Amino acid sequence: MNLKFDQEGLAPAIVQDASSGEVLMLAWMNREALEQTLATGKATFFSRSRKELWVKGATSGNTQAVKAVRLDCDRDAVLVRVDPAGPACHTGARSCFFEVLQDAPPAPGETLAALEAVLRSRKIDPPKGSYTAKLFADEVLRHKKIGEEAAELITASLRGKKEEIAEEAADLLYHALVLLQSHGLGLADVTAALREREGKRR
Repeated sequence: MNLKFDQEGLAPAIVQDASSGEVLMLAWMNREALEQTLATGKATFFSRSRKELWVKGATSGNTQAVKAVRLDCDRDAVLVRVDPAGPACHTGARSCFFEVLQDAPPAPGETLAALEAVLRSRKIDPPKGSYTAKLFADEVLRHKKIGEEAAELITASLRGKKEEIAEEAADLLYHALVLLQSHGLGLADVTAALREREGKRR
């Protein structure tokens, strides 16, 4: 175990969404928490107030499946990359880092991850009158819309208007994410497929 713990036997653990790269929370690990995280694949931390281990989502159901664990260059902090089953924050926010001191537009991955979370909720609990719910309920419509949106993107590209191209690409991405969700797939599966292609000549 190469991680350097502080005088209290703890090290900070930064939790990051493995798909979007969004930082979700900061917690603490002792040696036992790190070992349990590595052994079980479930994000496990040490509570400084209760002086005990706790598994993320054990009570709320908002678990974090661990995809990777990395150390920083000084080996005194941990980066835990996870697939979250729900919000990371006890307030119900997706990330604990939502209070703004100085803001910037969200990273593309964060926006897509937030959209995916909305689509997932629409699939599980479809609201009445929801267009997304209608897509999930109609396989033929899902496939039809993919074709239509792809054609509209091509048309926009031929016109050469950047704003229109971006708008049509957004529509296609939305419908593609719905299609993925209908098959039980998501951004994590797509990024995994892209990683498999890294370094290969195309």
